Amino acid sequence: MKFETKYLWFNTEKHREFINITREVERVVEKSKVQEGMVLVSAMHITAGVYVNDAEEGFLQDIETWLEQLAPEGPDYLHHRTGETNGDAHLKNLLIGHQVILPIRKGKLDLGPWQQVF
Repeated sequence: MKFETKYLWFNTEKHREFINITREVERVVEKSKVQEGMVLVSAMHITAGVYVNDAEEGFLQDIETWLEQLAPEGPDYLHHRTGETNGDAHLKNLLIGHQVILPIRKGKLDLGPWQQVF
């Protein structure tokens, strides 16, 4: 079994950002020399998520609206009793998910025509 581990770091400036990491994942896959297999992409922070979908700007706004409707920022979540104020971010992580497994074929990330990793 062949594997490669690479930790990617992202510094965000806003409360929530959608960062397209497709190219970074492709570079890790290429470096790994794995020809056929899978790559696990996992968000290593409890309030971060990872997903695969379209990179169209309107859709990103739709995701933002959907997340805010289901887990709005601001309400007095019980989690806030710990002194933190990010209860909504923890819930949004549950909605988005924290990892994806993607196929590798012929040494390349094998995504559909519009799929991107965020």
